[in-house]
Amino acid sequence: TQSREQKRVITRFLQETGCEDVIEKGLHAFKLHDFGFRGVSSVESSAIGGAGHLVNFLGTDTMSALVCAKEYYGEADAGFSIPASEHSTMTSWGRDREVDAMRNMLEQYPTGLVACVSDSYDIFQACEKYWGTELKAMIEARDGFLVVRPDSGELPGIVLEVLEKLEGRFGSTPTATGHRLLPPYIRVIQGDGIDIQSLEMILQAMMDKGWAADNLAFGSGGALLQKLHRDTQKCAFKC
Repeated sequence: TQSREQKRVITRFLQETGCEDVIEKGLHAFKLHDFGFRGVSSVESSAIGGAGHLVNFLGTDTMSALVCAKEYYGEADAGFSIPASEHSTMTSWGRDREVDAMRNMLEQYPTGLVACVSDSYDIFQACEKYWGTELKAMIEARDGFLVVRPDSGELPGIVLEVLEKLEGRFGSTPTATGHRLLPPYIRVIQGDGIDIQSLEMILQAMMDKGWAADNLAFGSGGALLQKLHRDTQKCAFKC
């Protein structure tokens, strides 16, 4: 399946960049998150495809897959998700108050994982000025970690640039293979334009530039569950 092959790719890069501990702890099962519900042809197809994804990974936003796994396979907790912002919840605060919207996410979810889309206006300002300066102490003090989400830009460049900006503010440590790893309280998720080809391209580019694979998780939508998606007819309905 798509998920199985992408899991193999992710596992290989984790091993090659000194992140075997992620695999040993089972955390590699959260490295590819299912964003595919709205990109398929029906609720039924989202349930079937999403349940297939959960054979290989544990991260999903496709609720129908969880219902399917519970109803037909007796699995009470087939997958998990985390609190996460999206563009409208950030831009509704206005450009001048973007940092307040980000602070609100940290205050509302003071422990555990929280993901925040950070490219509503300027991803680099968000990384350096907001996350890396004004909110840095809050991030470092949290019991958990922040996941920064760029959601636009050219791949793989945008991922590499975001990692560089965050390293400039938070620093990094070398893995056993000498690859750079951000502190444990901050990570990145790339959820735009992800399929098996772009996923491998990004991980290869990261390794070539000295970055450990554990810095990054992925979210995949239309290309994960069913290649009939919102780009087929160049339109989408969002409710």
